[in-house]
Amino acid sequence: MNFQEDVIERSYEVPVVVDFWAPWCGPCRVLGPVIEQLAAEQKDRWELVKVNTEEEQDIARQYHIRSIPNVKLFVDGKPVAEFAGALPRGMIEKWLDQNIPSEEKQALQSILERENGFPDPHIRDLLETFVKSHPQDKRARLALARHLLFDEPERARQLAEDIQASDEEYDTAQDILTLLELVEYEPTERTPAIAAMLIAKDALKEGDGETAIKALISAVESDKKEANELARRAAIALFRLWGNDNPLTKEYRWRFDMALY
Repeated sequence: MNFQEDVIERSYEVPVVVDFWAPWCGPCRVLGPVIEQLAAEQKDRWELVKVNTEEEQDIARQYHIRSIPNVKLFVDGKPVAEFAGALPRGMIEKWLDQNIPSEEKQALQSILERENGFPDPHIRDLLETFVKSHPQDKRARLALARHLLFDEPERARQLAEDIQASDEEYDTAQDILTLLELVEYEPTERTPAIAAMLIAKDALKEGDGETAIKALISAVESDKKEANELARRAAIALFRLWGNDNPLTKEYRWRFDMALY
């Protein structure tokens, strides 16, 4: 086994899954046949390399292998995902599906990289086409739901509400449902906190994120408990959907945190 050739260089051509194991390791003997069978069944998607940590101690140290079995996925010369322990077959299959690159995932990623955090008709059309071809792709469905929040709230809800707590996309789905709650908020009275939330609702519909988050912060400062803490929950949902690198998150997250206390 030549790690540089069989793993690093080869991973530029096809994803390589590396199983770090040892002969004395009981869980390794449980995992080994399962992952070897999967490698045979999915040989067109990825390749398996087994590394005996007793014989390749330098490599084990280089990749910080502290317990075995440890499985790492290499793509383009670098480890991009891993798991430890003798997982059951179903969980390994899910891990592979989530992490093995594919043309489908790359196509979706190219669409998502063009988003700016607000509804966009062109991006929505691209996502509509993608979801039509890949209706089970939960990440794509939630991305589309974000673009349908104001024009088609019921459809946005349908795309988000069947995401289960065990799904990786669960938190994103909950954030979308929280924003739907704000979109559909129709109070019968007007307090300062309610007035601020209505300003945020209208601003989001116009794609004005800065006005929206400022209004939500104002609502939190006025009465954070109003409408089951809707302003607080909606602000957190926006920050998470925007991401930490978004300028609005950088500018207003600390102000929001201050408003909570």
